[in-house]
Amino acid sequence: MAAKIRKGDRVQVLAGRDKGRRGEVLAVLPKANRAVVQGVNIVKRHQKPQGINQPGGIEEKEASIHLSNIALIDPKTDKPTRVGFTELADGKKVRVARPSGEVLDR
Repeated sequence: MAAKIRKGDRVQVLAGRDKGRRGEVLAVLPKANRAVVQGVNIVKRHQKPQGINQPGGIEEKEASIHLSNIALIDPKTDKPTRVGFTELADGKKVRVARPSGEVLDR
């Protein structure tokens, strides 16, 4: 099955404490139905020192967010959109934005 959200996509958060924020997808975890989005769902983690080169401390990083809480941004309208699939004339399957019909794949 082709994924509707992929690494590198621009998305907007639809629900939760970061609702309305936008960012780039850094990683997709398909088995857990989650994605890591840049600048969204920031959590603090306590890190023990790892030798001389890496000091310990409190580190802020992005945690994953459920795929149902994010939506792709339509490049034409710059709004969150649903994703559909269509086949091009050459037989290649591509993702398209539902309202505008804009092809999302590079």
